[in-house]
Amino acid sequence: MRVLLVVLTLLLSLPALADDYLRLYQAAGWPQQRMHLSDALQAAQERYRNSLPPAMHQALVNNSNQRFAPAAVDQRAQQGLRDTLGEPVSALQLFQSPLGRKIVDAELLATRSDQLARYANGLPRSEASATRRLLIRHLAQALPASEAGAEVSLAIAGVAADSLSQMLPGLLGGDSTQALLNGQRQRLIEQINADLDNTLLHVYRELSDAELEEFVSFAQSDAGKAYYQAALAAIRSGLAVGQSTASLAPAPRGI
Repeated sequence: MRVLLVVLTLLLSLPALADDYLRLYQAAGWPQQRMHLSDALQAAQERYRNSLPPAMHQALVNNSNQRFAPAAVDQRAQQGLRDTLGEPVSALQLFQSPLGRKIVDAELLATRSDQLARYANGLPRSEASATRRLLIRHLAQALPASEAGAEVSLAIAGVAADSLSQMLPGLLGGDSTQALLNGQRQRLIEQINADLDNTLLHVYRELSDAELEEFVSFAQSDAGKAYYQAALAAIRSGLAVGQSTASLAPAPRGI
């Protein structure tokens, strides 16, 4: 009887454990960030409509739509989070708290299409006290923000490379093209790092110093490090960085 009760307890706990990952995915703003990426991609497609030959533009649109299909991105990113984050409860508790919601709101505002357009030529220089700048420096060191930005850039560049390969077969091989793009990762990280402190000062400008300090404490904790490393892996999985568009499975249905 005791063994049966243990088995039943485990079976009942599995759905709850799985739901914690989904709740974390939602609480941390991943679905909305994916929507913001879709908006940015659609705007980019429109910008290139009149500057590319029609066939090239259509290839770019088709490859972009396949790689960044919403259901496929969500499925890959959620699976990446599950595969790399052993314990989601600590991060879930943060993002469900008033501070966590404020962090997510700040990040979602920063990636909205109107904000991206407003600051297309660069962010204003943020004024801050020495204490706040020190907190931001610690946050910049704890968050994989530059690495995440590089992954997004590589994924978008991968779409362009795949489209060029389709239009000019033999010029670029799919695997070698992705390897070439991956070789640009460190250069992209260095470019983002050059202005990262000012970027984070702007993004989290509505957080008080006390809230910022609490955020830094979480990001530097074992639970925070585990979450943000898993988040980086989930971004790579969701955007299929390093994979050619042709290698991606069709978008799942009904998700």
